[in-house]
Amino acid sequence: MRKWLFLLMVLLLIGPGVLPRGFVSSAEACRSISLNLSAGRIQKPIPFHGNARALLVSSISTYKEKKSTSLSTASSLLDLLGGKQSALSVDPSLARKILSCLRFLVPPFQEAYYQSFHGFVQHTGESFFTEEDFLLWLFKSTSSKKSKTLESLVQWPPPAVADLARKAVEWNGDSSIILKSLTDESYRVPDVDGSNEHSCQLTKNIRGRRFIKEELNLYMAFLFETISALAPSLGFNITLNRFDLFHGHLFLASKTGRLGILFHAREYPAYNEKTFPIHLGYCQIGSSLCYDESMNLRNILWLAPMPDCSSKHCSEEKSWLASGSLVVLDAHPDGIIYNELIPDYVDDVRTIYEDDFGDAVVDINYFPSISDNLEKRLFIC
Repeated sequence: MRKWLFLLMVLLLIGPGVLPRGFVSSAEACRSISLNLSAGRIQKPIPFHGNARALLVSSISTYKEKKSTSLSTASSLLDLLGGKQSALSVDPSLARKILSCLRFLVPPFQEAYYQSFHGFVQHTGESFFTEEDFLLWLFKSTSSKKSKTLESLVQWPPPAVADLARKAVEWNGDSSIILKSLTDESYRVPDVDGSNEHSCQLTKNIRGRRFIKEELNLYMAFLFETISALAPSLGFNITLNRFDLFHGHLFLASKTGRLGILFHAREYPAYNEKTFPIHLGYCQIGSSLCYDESMNLRNILWLAPMPDCSSKHCSEEKSWLASGSLVVLDAHPDGIIYNELIPDYVDDVRTIYEDDFGDAVVDINYFPSISDNLEKRLFIC
């Protein structure tokens, strides 16, 4: 999507008078654009410049430079959360800047060496493996027990999640590992809280799939619920609905293949002439979500445990370089996250793009209002 926006920017800068034969004009191109774009995909208007060719060259150069910077910063961020040796590879000055913008919902387990989930970390009986167990935990656990279980399950996920994370790294970030774990059957995305009434399409496709293993589906639901439950500890609230948090982008890290999801909350703030005079398309209609400083906290990163693949077959080993973690990437204007990971054309909505971290594979969509069945709330596109 970012490449598509950049191409559109180029077309707008060049103008219809210098387009090659067969190309449509910028006005014609704009007429073909769908309005149902997410908050992270809105581009600011570009003013006309007389010397279009010089500006084009400068724009391309600036884009490449910023892209290189964002990729490098994202890679260093992952290194800091990848275990002791990985963290030590990051320049100390850069590490301090990045760490100052990380607000942990669940921090990494603080050890230099990790044994397998199966041998080292033992869950309590509240660890969910069925939907019934999960619902019991969600609604009936005491606050202290729930918090302990949350932390344990983020740092050391259930076996199905750990196995998928290990395979992803063992196969060097091959996206087919994720795609093969999905069902062949797809499911129509239903009307979500009146979205159809406003011609709003919330998902990438009108049909989505789910994981074959129930435990993976339950864990995805768990992550959404955990983010909503823990956000108040950082001073803001997240609601699981179609205007706030309903999706995350699953990726495999560029250097390591590590499994992660970049969640985007605050997706459709309400239009307001004074505080947020930006039209986000049909899906914004009906939003009452206020635009405020909490927008800085809309990017939330989950990382699966990082397996030790120093041997030939890491799936047969029982060691981990880093535990899982869940962290809010604070994009306040004075920090490195804002300045190096937020593109200029989406700075108002504070969107970090998942492809800075690695290969974007699928989107995980979660709609609690459509069903009491946890698995039926998920649509993977």
